[in-house]
Amino acid sequence: MRNYCIIFGILFLTYILGCRSYQPIAGDTKTEIQNNLLEMVKIDQIAAFPKKGIYSDYTDEQWQAFKDSVFQTNQKTIAGYFKTYGYLGYNEVGKEGSNHFWLLVQHCDHDPKFQKQVLKEMEIQVKKNNADPKNYAYLFDRVQVNAGKKQLFGTQVDYLVESTGRAIPRNGLIDSANIDTRRTEYGLSPLSEYLNDMTTMHFEMNKAAYIQSGYTEPDLYKEAE
Repeated sequence: MRNYCIIFGILFLTYILGCRSYQPIAGDTKTEIQNNLLEMVKIDQIAAFPKKGIYSDYTDEQWQAFKDSVFQTNQKTIAGYFKTYGYLGYNEVGKEGSNHFWLLVQHCDHDPKFQKQVLKEMEIQVKKNNADPKNYAYLFDRVQVNAGKKQLFGTQVDYLVESTGRAIPRNGLIDSANIDTRRTEYGLSPLSEYLNDMTTMHFEMNKAAYIQSGYTEPDLYKEAE
């Protein structure tokens, strides 16, 4: 009997520890967090794209160090928010603030465990209409790719840089036959349309190099009718 009590006590303690109690956000705290998220996104978007402007003269090593510093510094802040307030959804920081929070998490590739923790909580909030299902799809695929696994929605791409520059889903797809149905359920466009958009953007950013290699236009997929 005593052993059963011990086992029950351990299970109950595990359950209690697993049920997080997050603090509500209101008033000045909400405004402060929204402003902080906005400022972090501004610097995040500098680091997420090719170097330009005042960063143009950075060596590759300097640029990589800058990017790492940005993503890691931002992650420390949003991890603190997540620990205290849980997933920052529409109810917590508004739609714009919630999108900012998601984007910052999306770029925490140096900490896939953190991304996975946020994804789990985000799934709950999507079901409550307190988070964007499109963003969930992107983060789900990001977590999959960072774990070396196939994607469910095809949002993360590589490019055939040695040939036409066409965008392809990184690591491949799970259940590719039903992917457009799944993407529609989460508010995403058909995969061929999305890949064509990514292909066109990549081609335009590297147009001179592709023309020099004999490719004068983007190598597009036939879009689903």
